[in-house]
Amino acid sequence: MPFLISPVLTTGTLARRPQPALPADGGLLLRPWREQDAPAVYAVFQDPVMHQWHARAAGSEEEVTGWIREWCAAWEEEREAQWAVVDGASGVLLGRVALREIRLDEGTAEVAYWTAAAARGRGVAARATTALARWALDEVGFHRLELLHAVRNEASCRVAARTGFALEGTKRSAVLHADGWHDMHLHARVRGD
Repeated sequence: MPFLISPVLTTGTLARRPQPALPADGGLLLRPWREQDAPAVYAVFQDPVMHQWHARAAGSEEEVTGWIREWCAAWEEEREAQWAVVDGASGVLLGRVALREIRLDEGTAEVAYWTAAAARGRGVAARATTALARWALDEVGFHRLELLHAVRNEASCRVAARTGFALEGTKRSAVLHADGWHDMHLHARVRGD
């Protein structure tokens, strides 16, 4: 049965080229992950704040190396696009920003991020998210980006608001965390916002 609409983005839109490095305001750089990042990611995931808002824990640097391999493979498979957020001058890992749940045919994806403890409160997540959204919407041609965060995660709500992701509603009891089910705020940006 034929479709009445054409895909927003076609297969190969991402995978036919290398994952780019993206500059962000304030000297940040979004770059593809490297296996050498495993010790820094492992250290970030020892922070109790990460355990509060994320479903994964890092048991070892070897485990994290496996995550990084998965993140790199996800680009080739056009399922996800994950970047390390680093200080452009020193190369120090400050966080991560990603497009998850990519649906090329619909031109949609979900934005996700985290920051290392030492980088929090410095606008790192907002600057990285702004750079990623600009690239995804304006350069690649995605139509809609969604951003979900636990309602109780006020810092993530501030990042969403600062980066132009409009609050669209609350998904009740939508995501299971270690401490139980969380209501989630749904924010979104569409091309042209």
